[in-house]
Amino acid sequence: MKVSLFAVFLLPLAVSACVVPVPPPGGGDTGGADSCGAGALQGLVGQPESVLQGMRFSQPVRVIGFGMPVTMDYAPGRLNIELGRDDRIARVWCG
Repeated sequence: MKVSLFAVFLLPLAVSACVVPVPPPGGGDTGGADSCGAGALQGLVGQPESVLQGMRFSQPVRVIGFGMPVTMDYAPGRLNIELGRDDRIARVWCG
């Protein structure tokens, strides 16, 4: 009886040790792994979408409109620019 009770409590603990943390979808990768240069472009947050028209980027760029569906693929060198409800830049990140 003691052995089976011990196994019931030990098994979940052993299984939970095998779980690998996965980063949340959507990226937000503007910290240590700034492979697309998003850290230097944080000043764009709050600016209107029209400021992007005069800019040139050396990396792939994805502009995401408010409520627009996007793929969940991760491309570390891609710059993502998310627009808010008011067509102002709400977020800039890599992925």
